[in-house]
Amino acid sequence: MENGAVYNETTEPQAPRRPLFGCTLRRLWGWRLPVKLVQTIFSFVAVLCEEIVDNCITCGGLYFFEFISCSAFLLSLLILCLYCTDLYQSLGKDKVQKL
Repeated sequence: MENGAVYNETTEPQAPRRPLFGCTLRRLWGWRLPVKLVQTIFSFVAVLCEEIVDNCITCGGLYFFEFISCSAFLLSLLILCLYCTDLYQSLGKDKVQKL
């Protein structure tokens, strides 16, 4: 059996290795990744700072700040997850831009 050129080591094609949890940084490269990470950290710090407040006299502004900071944190986390996983390819570029 010296027909090594005819037969491969295996008859099954090997699938390309996928990164852990499908994480990739191909779509957030350069300055975009650090900016998104800083935005996520700052919005999380804002949520924590809001939760520290025990008493308030007029709480309308505090509740508005809580809503905005929590929304910013969740949306920036969603964007990070969307661009850094295989979900971007699953949904497609058009649907991601609409989102």
